[in-house]
Amino acid sequence: MEDIQQFLPEDQQVTVLRRRLKAWFRKHGRSLPWRETRDPYQIWVSEIMLQQTTVKAVVPYFERFLARFPQVEALAAASEEEVLQAWEGLGYYSRGRNLRQAAVEICERFHGEFPKGLDDLQSLPGIGRYTAGAIRSFAFDLPAPIVEANTLRLYCRLLGYDGDPRDRTGERLLWSFAERLQPQRNAGELNQALMELGSQVCTPASPLCDQCPVSSHCRAFADSSQNSIPWKRERPKVTQLVEASVAIRSGETYLVRQRQSDKRWAGMWDFPRFGIADISSRTRMTRQGLKKLSATVRDELVRTLQVEVENLELVTEIRHSVTRYRIRLLCLRCDFTHEMETADSTRSSGGEIAWKTLRELEELPMPRTGRQFENILSGKQS
Repeated sequence: MEDIQQFLPEDQQVTVLRRRLKAWFRKHGRSLPWRETRDPYQIWVSEIMLQQTTVKAVVPYFERFLARFPQVEALAAASEEEVLQAWEGLGYYSRGRNLRQAAVEICERFHGEFPKGLDDLQSLPGIGRYTAGAIRSFAFDLPAPIVEANTLRLYCRLLGYDGDPRDRTGERLLWSFAERLQPQRNAGELNQALMELGSQVCTPASPLCDQCPVSSHCRAFADSSQNSIPWKRERPKVTQLVEASVAIRSGETYLVRQRQSDKRWAGMWDFPRFGIADISSRTRMTRQGLKKLSATVRDELVRTLQVEVENLELVTEIRHSVTRYRIRLLCLRCDFTHEMETADSTRSSGGEIAWKTLRELEELPMPRTGRQFENILSGKQS
């Protein structure tokens, strides 16, 4: 294993780094809602929301979520469906489910008080090493090393580390550096400064080195290697998929299904949705193509839901991405005619189904694309 000591700075340099980072942050740090509080509950909610999501997108969700669940007790008392509905649009819905489950455990195991210890924090669902450190330092001002996307990039450049930051050696080095940086006092301010500098100055492309308060201590800057550090893994190949989402109408109601725990968007409600193998992401929806699509959709509805439909029409198409998949979603509307006799046994194996009005759907958690389709059906968006 590579000796990491060669990369780590001396104590005197660490002291200078801390001083310059804090001074820069006091002058340039952004004012964000979760930076105006020491409430561990609010800090925890913000950190979970910020995973896989930009700051700009999180702010309104954060404020609405706290208005609905102002304390950990309120979140613990809520149903999973209520939490998912409040989380709707943020994506990566396991974060919302884990948030609720962790709230239950905080109330049951810790009597509603947030633990301060890293081990106790990491024992809660959805809280890993970084999030535990963020809560401990931001809420309680206690030393706790943090490594996340922005600080990982900053640390690699400061240390001039061009290896894989996510393999065993890289992780050991970066966490060791993060721990060495920790002061005995004002740990929260230092960690906020590190994250802010990584986010706003030490950016992935074209870092603003002329604005960096610690560029004189940056080995990558000295070597002009800041654009090649950190080492980047090859991106996974993008897979193109075509799916159909079908709004089956019966009077004023539509058939929806709650997605099962082993499926994407588990616990959310959605119109029946399934893959379409014989249409590509580029196939034009000509008259012949629509006829072929209609036949495929009818067959799939009989097979999976055992319902017969008529008057199929293509309402819209939605292009979206889920991890490494690029999905072309064909949104169709049709009229329910009748169900086949074996419907109950078939449906019971595929998740709960219900007939809901469009107004009732507003109260159910739906994936973003399902909500887009519902809004189109309701006339809220074209």
